[in-house]
Amino acid sequence: MYNWEKSFQKWRSFQNLDLSLQQELTNLENDKTKLEDAFYKELTFGTGGMRGVLGPGTNRMNIYVVRRAVNGLANYLLKNTVNVKDRGVVVAYDSRYMSQEFAVETAKVLGAHGIKTHVFESLRPTPLLSFAVRYFGTVAGVMITASHNPPEYNGFKVYNEDGGQITPSQAEQIIDEIQKTEDELLVPVMEKKDLEQEELLDWIGNEVDNAYLEQLKLISKLSLEEQDSEKDLKIVFTPLHGAANDLVVNGLRQLQFNKLEVVEEQAVPDPEFSTVASPNPEEHQAFTMAISQGKKMGADILLGTDPDGDRLGVAAKGEDGEYQVLTGNQLGALLLDYILSHSNQTILKSARMLKTVVTSELGRAVADAYNVKTINTLTGFKYIGEKIHQFDATGETFIFGYEESYGYLISSMSRDKDAVQAAVMACEMASYWKQQGKTLLEALDVLYDQHGYFLEGMSSLTLKGKAGTDQIATIMESFRNEPMEEIASYKIEKVEDYLVSERTILDGEGKKSETIELPKENMLKFILHNDSWVTLRPSGTEPKIKCYYGVCTDSKEDSQQKLAALKETMDNKIAVILENDK
Repeated sequence: MYNWEKSFQKWRSFQNLDLSLQQELTNLENDKTKLEDAFYKELTFGTGGMRGVLGPGTNRMNIYVVRRAVNGLANYLLKNTVNVKDRGVVVAYDSRYMSQEFAVETAKVLGAHGIKTHVFESLRPTPLLSFAVRYFGTVAGVMITASHNPPEYNGFKVYNEDGGQITPSQAEQIIDEIQKTEDELLVPVMEKKDLEQEELLDWIGNEVDNAYLEQLKLISKLSLEEQDSEKDLKIVFTPLHGAANDLVVNGLRQLQFNKLEVVEEQAVPDPEFSTVASPNPEEHQAFTMAISQGKKMGADILLGTDPDGDRLGVAAKGEDGEYQVLTGNQLGALLLDYILSHSNQTILKSARMLKTVVTSELGRAVADAYNVKTINTLTGFKYIGEKIHQFDATGETFIFGYEESYGYLISSMSRDKDAVQAAVMACEMASYWKQQGKTLLEALDVLYDQHGYFLEGMSSLTLKGKAGTDQIATIMESFRNEPMEEIASYKIEKVEDYLVSERTILDGEGKKSETIELPKENMLKFILHNDSWVTLRPSGTEPKIKCYYGVCTDSKEDSQQKLAALKETMDNKIAVILENDK
C-alpha cells in the first residue's frame, strides 16, 4: 500500500529539492489533510497524459513528477519507435504557470537519453503541436497545458508520431515505463546549456507557423478569387489570455477577413486568466468582454478560444441585436452542413464524419442528408485521431470530426481538435450565410426545420480529492447494480455499458445482448423511447462526473421540457445515492 507519510518524508529530506517546492512543503507541514492529498498517490497518467494542481508532492504537477513521466516516455520511445534520437520529440506549451519550465524539463530528461528535442521559443496552441509532429517527422510530441482548467492547474499531454493523442494501448505501455521509475527525485537530467551546446535542444521560431498557415488556406471552400476578396463580415475574437491569438488572426487575415477586432485585454497571455471566472469558451461568461465589444462594433460573429487553442466557442448575433452563444453541438452541425454542401460530390462517396457517442445526433441527420456515413467514437478526440489514421489504410476520406465540448477538426493536417481551423471556417460559413441574408441562428433554424429540433445538455458534479474519487465510483456502481426501467417516465430501450463493451436491448420480451465494438471505458449510456438518451461518465481529466442528455422533438418548447425532465430525474437519483453513501 502506498505510504503517503513515507513519501512526504523522502521529499522533505531531499537535499537538492527545488527551493520553491521546499518552501511550499514547509508551509504545508502543519496541514495534514493537504499534505495527504499531495502525497496519497502518484498523479494519474491517463490515456492522454496527466493534469493536476501545481505544487509539491507526488499527486501534484511539479518538475519531479514531469521528469518521471518524461523518463518513462523516453524509455517507451527507445523500445518502440525507430531512429528515435535523430527524429526527436517536439514540445509546445501554453500560457500557464510553469509551462515553459516544464517544457525545458522535458528536454532536459530527453537529452539525458540522447534524444533531441524541438521546443517552441514562445507559447503555441495545441493544434500547432500536433501539426509540428507531422511537419518535423518526430517520434512524439508533448504539449504542456491544462486546457481550460483553473489557474492552479497544469498538465502534460503526449502525442504519437502520427500527431494524434496517444492511443490507450500506447498509454498503457508508457505508464508501465513510468512506473519502473522508482524515484522521481533522482531522474537524470542534462543542463539546458549542455543541451544547446550538444545540439540536443532546438528552439523553434516561426517556421512551423508559416507552414501551418499555408495549409490552413488550402482547406477553405472559397474559390481563389473569393479568397482574395475583401469580406464584409464583422468579427470580434478573444483568445482568453491563451496561445491561439496569432494563428487565428493571421488565418483570418490571409482570407481577407479584415473587419476583425481582438479583445486586447484578453489577448495578453495571463496564467491567472484574470478577466474571466473560467477560461473556457463553453462557459458563457467567458464572452462577456467580447459581447460588449461586439455590440460597439456591430459584429456579426464572436469567437473565443481556450488557453491552449484547441476549443472554439462562437456567439452569433440575433435579430434583436443580442448575442447567443452556440453550443458545441449546434456549431458542429452548422460547420458540417456548410462543409458538405460545398464539397465535391465525388469526394462524399467515400467521406466519413466522426463524432463521439455523447455528441448530438443532429450531426448524423445532416450527414445522412448528404449520404455521408457517420462513425461514432468514444468520448475524447484521441479516438477521432486514431480513426483518421485508420483511414490512411482503408481508403476512406475524413471530412469532419467533432465533439460536443467545442472540439472540431476539418483537415487532418492536425490530428487533434483545432480551434484555429474551426475559427476560420466558422467565419467563412457566417460570411456565406450573411450573403444569403441569414444569421447563423437563422441557418440553425433551417437545420432544425429539416431534421427535427435536437437539443442537448450536460451537467457535471465536482467531487475533489480521495473522497470524491470514491463517491464517483459509488455513483457508477449504483447505476450498474440497480437497473432502471425508465428515466423521467421515458422507457429505456437500450443500455450500453462501455466498461464491459455490452449493449443490452430491452424489447419487452426479455433482454438481448450485443457487443460494442469500441475500446472499454467507464461509461453508461441509456437510449430512451422517442430519440432521447442519457449518458453517465466520469471525467478523465477533472474530478468530475458528467451526465449528458440528448432529445429530439418537433419543437423547441417540447425539447426543452423533455430535456429538463431528464436532468431533474438524474440529478435527484445521484443526490439520493450520495446521501445513502454518507
